[in-house]
Amino acid sequence: MRQELQSLPKGLAEDVARNLVMVANLIDEDPEQAYAYSKIALRLASRVAAVREAAGFAAYATQKYSEALAEFRAARRMTGSVELWPVMADCERGLGRPERAMAMAGEPEVQKLDKAGQVEMRLVAAGARRDMGQIDAAIVTLQSPELASNSVQSWTARLRYAYADALLAAGREGEAREWFAKALEADKDGATDASDRLAELDGVEFVDAHDEHDAQDGDHSDLSGATDVRDDEADEQDEQDEQDEQDEQDDLSDDVVDAQADEAADVDVDVDTDTDTDAEGDKSS
Repeated sequence: MRQELQSLPKGLAEDVARNLVMVANLIDEDPEQAYAYSKIALRLASRVAAVREAAGFAAYATQKYSEALAEFRAARRMTGSVELWPVMADCERGLGRPERAMAMAGEPEVQKLDKAGQVEMRLVAAGARRDMGQIDAAIVTLQSPELASNSVQSWTARLRYAYADALLAAGREGEAREWFAKALEADKDGATDASDRLAELDGVEFVDAHDEHDAQDGDHSDLSGATDVRDDEADEQDEQDEQDEQDEQDDLSDDVVDAQADEAADVDVDVDTDTDTDAEGDKSS
């Protein structure tokens, strides 16, 4: 890539290189952002094969298969290399054309691929078979010396994983479990989720710690709600008690007032009686 960029003016070459570095750094974690950087590089240097290839992989990572295929074809025309043949065939699968991917698997270009490229082509062909509903044929396609080898290569984990997945799709669960385990043994970089698939087959369920924490928070919230209800009930009871007490005091006050009124009435009667008696006495005199 550095050699290809030397065909550009120095300042332009540096700008293109920076964008290509960002594509490489982001393509796994943030493919959309990587794609954006690839478009900048493509605008600056569309006649550089490495730029077209990088743009193709960025488009492929964001599932823009038609655009990716166009970029890969352009890069292949510029270099004459066949190394992009498998990913070009996989773009055909992405576009819903598995039969074209199968046709490419039978082309002479496949024989020009290195071992890694041939394994990639085998994986694509098996995927195309599955796309067409040919599960048994996909299993046969993956059966190869590379699959049977005990030697661990860069493609070993993915090849074993694809084989296990095809077996599982065919209902051969016992064999699938065996090959998922073999894939896990070869998967030192965590390129597959073989461990999760094994756990699933064994009936092991993992609980995400974050989800568990949220569930506990939810329980606490429920308890807090119950406490709030109890507090509200206690407040209502206190208010009722205060009202009852106030009613008793009001009743007592009424009784006192009534008693005082009765006493006053008695006094008035006595006074009136005395007055009448005195009057009668005067008349007698």
